[in-house]
Amino acid sequence: MNHFEQMAKVYADAGGQPEVFKDSDVAHLVISGNKVLGAHLVPGLRVDPRETKDGVAVKIVVEEGVKIARPIHMCFGVVPEEGLQKIDMHVEVLDGASASVSAHCVFPNAVKVTHIMDAEIILGKGAEYKYNETHFHGMNGGVKVVPKTKIIMGEYSYFYTEFNLPRGRAGYVDIDYDAELDAHATVEMITKVNGYGDDLIKIREAGTLKGENSRGVLKSRIALKGNAVGDVYNEMIALGAKSRGHVDCTEIIMENARAKAVPVVDVRHPEAQVTHEAAIGGVNRTQLETLMARGLDEEEATEMIVQGLLQG
Repeated sequence: MNHFEQMAKVYADAGGQPEVFKDSDVAHLVISGNKVLGAHLVPGLRVDPRETKDGVAVKIVVEEGVKIARPIHMCFGVVPEEGLQKIDMHVEVLDGASASVSAHCVFPNAVKVTHIMDAEIILGKGAEYKYNETHFHGMNGGVKVVPKTKIIMGEYSYFYTEFNLPRGRAGYVDIDYDAELDAHATVEMITKVNGYGDDLIKIREAGTLKGENSRGVLKSRIALKGNAVGDVYNEMIALGAKSRGHVDCTEIIMENARAKAVPVVDVRHPEAQVTHEAAIGGVNRTQLETLMARGLDEEEATEMIVQGLLQG
């Protein structure tokens, strides 16, 4: 099997659809380690992936007014047990343009793998960008994933991002996302991670509602088992008149796991409002007993509750 075929296989194993790589109407980008294995464009989309001395630099531009109809598919991964993947990504969605991305980050055999993503996303006036990413880190816990993203949002723009790690070991995950919103812009950041063993999950998400009528939601759903540790820090700063924000964190802990949530609400305009809620605790006993009464054993019922949290 060549490198592209290997990546297509692990992409499929992680829930992706490798047939899209053969569809001329679907844009895609495939990076294995620090090698660009494939890239395909559609009208109105410019992608410039360059292999550098220590990684890959990718520039993506959605041209003004262009609406990319079908999701752009991206696959990043390291197939061997050891390796370093470093990606610098710069995304510009120009005025009135829109695009969505379906990304899979796969490290199926990882024993000692590091994935570093430094990204900058700039949205023009009325632009829209959605980024859904699903991770699979294998079963060994030997992955270190450090994604850092800065989002600059113009007037009336919309940005949505969702980070999903529903199965397998998390390893070490350190997420750092920061968004600045102009007037009437809206951001939604959602993170869902399942960790066990000695996994360490750190999440920092921040939104600054600079413009009037800007909107922001930060939502985290974390399930922890064994000796796993979860540390969530969500910050929403409201500066603009009539800006609105909400911070929402739920963590389930089992066995010897530990969880911490720090919601920071900072309101600096009398017409702005930010709300928050945080809940940390064990599996809901009533839900557990209801499922067990329907024939599931305790382990099956617990897993169903955890997956419900991560899929909700």
